[in-house]
Amino acid sequence: MKLTKILTYLKNAPSYAGQEDPDITSIEMDSREVKTGSLFVCIKGYTVDGHDYARQAAEKGAVAIVAEREVDADVPVIIVRHTKRALAVLSDAFYGQPTKQLKLIGITGTNGKTSTSHMVEEIFRKAGSRTGLIGTMYTKIHDETFDAKNTTPESVTLQKTFRKMVDQDVDTAVMEVSSHALHMGRVHGCDYDIAAFTNLTQDHLDYHQTMEEYKHAKSLLFSQLGGSFNHEKPKWAVLNTDDPASAYFAQVTSAHLLTYGIQNDADVKAENIKMAPKGTTFDLVTPKGSAQVTIPLVGLFNVYNVLTAAAIAIAADIPFATITEGIEGLKGVRGRFELVDAGQDFPVIVDYAHTPDSLENVLNTCRGLTEGKLFVVVGCGGDRDKTKRPKMAKIAVDLADEPVFTADNPRSENPLAILNDMEEGVKGAYYHSIVNREQAIFFAIANAKKGDVVLIAGKGHETYQQIGGKTFDFDDAEVAKRAILELK
Repeated sequence: MKLTKILTYLKNAPSYAGQEDPDITSIEMDSREVKTGSLFVCIKGYTVDGHDYARQAAEKGAVAIVAEREVDADVPVIIVRHTKRALAVLSDAFYGQPTKQLKLIGITGTNGKTSTSHMVEEIFRKAGSRTGLIGTMYTKIHDETFDAKNTTPESVTLQKTFRKMVDQDVDTAVMEVSSHALHMGRVHGCDYDIAAFTNLTQDHLDYHQTMEEYKHAKSLLFSQLGGSFNHEKPKWAVLNTDDPASAYFAQVTSAHLLTYGIQNDADVKAENIKMAPKGTTFDLVTPKGSAQVTIPLVGLFNVYNVLTAAAIAIAADIPFATITEGIEGLKGVRGRFELVDAGQDFPVIVDYAHTPDSLENVLNTCRGLTEGKLFVVVGCGGDRDKTKRPKMAKIAVDLADEPVFTADNPRSENPLAILNDMEEGVKGAYYHSIVNREQAIFFAIANAKKGDVVLIAGKGHETYQQIGGKTFDFDDAEVAKRAILELK
């Protein structure tokens, strides 16, 4: 695409009147990725300002630069008010507006995004769709997976990924949408068909500062669905009536509403819920029909995830029989209530629970499986919301018999300082503090007996631990398996 052509999409940018009109071969926001023919967009981040790398980008082959101020570079510089907005517009244009060619489903909420997105993908595959998935664990295009750096990538990466999906005949894309991405405008230009909300509980207050601001960021997914009614391709907002935030989201969107819930009246409901150690059975009640379904997953949170996925599928007009077939075929997601079995005679469970609400939910589920003592190994991340720490500790102490506090991803913080913050919330209570996460896991497993349950919470699918600015290999499930085998 020619430079003059792509710049026409920046409606409020100054027109380019240069003598040369180079071909744009890629759009980059990282100077290290620039190659001959790139258009480099200067983004000011938390620690790095792309404007400082404009000359380096030009020297590597960038043929033009988009910036918010003048920069030192021997190529055309186009000044705009907001480069992040410009990046989203340019990326959408350069890659041919790929989301207009997809059925795009966005899922937001504090907990359940990953599990729900995988459930949705499974149902759509059962319906014959060729799917793509973007989320916390990885990006997936049909059957091929790629590593993910963020839950929701930057706009240029997103649009490039959607273009690949379209080129590989994907018709339905399911993605997790984080509050950070919504607030930062990473998803500007994404033409969502269905937006779904799981729940809203405390998280990311280091970034959003208040729960109101956090809720507002989540609401952007629904308000950005657009204000017009396209009867051939309707927009849907799928909302959880059991969460108070849904009333606010319903107000900010003009999309068609489809609700789900267990406690309150809803379009899609779960009734007669019966849980067993190896699965859950309930009646799925929907506008398209009702049926008893069984899933090989436990916990009320998983029932909510299934309801979200079912409601999304109903909004997409998938036949009810296909929806129930997809639900019956669901499998667990790595790091989400994942059972580690190495021949021991007590359950060891790895779960991503890293918020007060998710920890409470998973501990309550574990309690239903426990005949003896309930162990929990839990920590809190460094450089993140500190107010969660005493709350997480109190939940662990209140709901587990043997709470073990340890390091999560300390990042740049001193792990002992994080543990001290946790301990402030449980003064005088019974707990263990073992700063080394591997030793904490070994301790819990070494002391567990038949009838006990060991929950290892916080990191789930992650295969690393970040300590002091360095990243080390660390997989809770693998460490637990090694502990079981060595202690046997």
